[in-house]
Amino acid sequence: MYDPIFHREMVLNERKTRALRAKGVIAMDGELAFDAQAQTTTVPNSGIPSFLSTFVDRDILQILFAPMKAAAILGDERKVGDWTTKTSMFPVAERTGDVSAYGDYSENGSAGANFAFPQRQSYHFQTMVQYGEKEIDTVALAGINLVSEKKEGATLAINKFGNRTYLFGVAGLQNYGILNDPSLPASIQPGPKAYNSQAHGPWMTAGVPTATPNEVFIDFQTLFAKLVSQSNGIVELSADVPLVLTTDPTSQIALTSANSFGVTAIGLIKAAFPNVRLETAVEYATAAGNVVQLMAEKVEGQRTGFTAFTEKLRAHRVVQHTSSWLQKISQGTWGAIIRQPFTIATMLGV
Repeated sequence: MYDPIFHREMVLNERKTRALRAKGVIAMDGELAFDAQAQTTTVPNSGIPSFLSTFVDRDILQILFAPMKAAAILGDERKVGDWTTKTSMFPVAERTGDVSAYGDYSENGSAGANFAFPQRQSYHFQTMVQYGEKEIDTVALAGINLVSEKKEGATLAINKFGNRTYLFGVAGLQNYGILNDPSLPASIQPGPKAYNSQAHGPWMTAGVPTATPNEVFIDFQTLFAKLVSQSNGIVELSADVPLVLTTDPTSQIALTSANSFGVTAIGLIKAAFPNVRLETAVEYATAAGNVVQLMAEKVEGQRTGFTAFTEKLRAHRVVQHTSSWLQKISQGTWGAIIRQPFTIATMLGV
């Protein structure tokens, strides 16, 4: 019996077979012809996308920055006023008096007191944190918390600048630092060094200790002698005065050099001055030369100074926009308040 549907399918199959034979895909006997394979419609490729074989470590490596040591040098950091305070006064009292020859009816001689009110000006600074919805989700694909990283970055930037004001103050204001307070005595030069017969030689040359332990110790003695001279004997060898020796990190290496007896420079210093502690700050390596400071931390119960701020970190309100957020972070600084500048001796050029 004739089936028109079946007949139609037979005709279509026959046409397809003829077309494939014409292309050389099917041989006359119905088997594949290996000398004429079909061409692919996609680009030939035997691999996979490279990202499928890429491992992303979820342990995020944080870039490190130089430590902020200014507050540790003076050993005291205080909050003074608040963010509305523009000027601060630090009263100074000086006892005065004179005497005369005694006489029963004489009323000569007098005693009194004099007062001064040195001032400092505050400086407030800020940074902005901004992040968007898509930005957060995109960075999250790498396992990174964008909001947290940006806020940590803002905190670091604020504190870095605050630390710098503790050392150098703020130009144009009555705001000074440990290294540039105008009341500090003038710096002195290091002593002569045998290396290259230098009249005022440094402790290090091209990153290598070239000053002998005895030469380093003599420079320390020179700094201490300046403290004694500046203080009119308030600081003296027999006094139980805590001392702070501050250098840049590289110059501190010279303190580890040993003499022929195996005694290091710091060993010589500690033997004669057991109350000294060491501090380092990268800012003590200046364009004018490396700086070494010797400071009496406290004299007769009064601290040499302290670092001060109005606001250590003020996080202002988060402002929400259509698909992003914005926040201001601010801080205020007074720099370093040096109350007894005669207790600091500075050597430039080590």
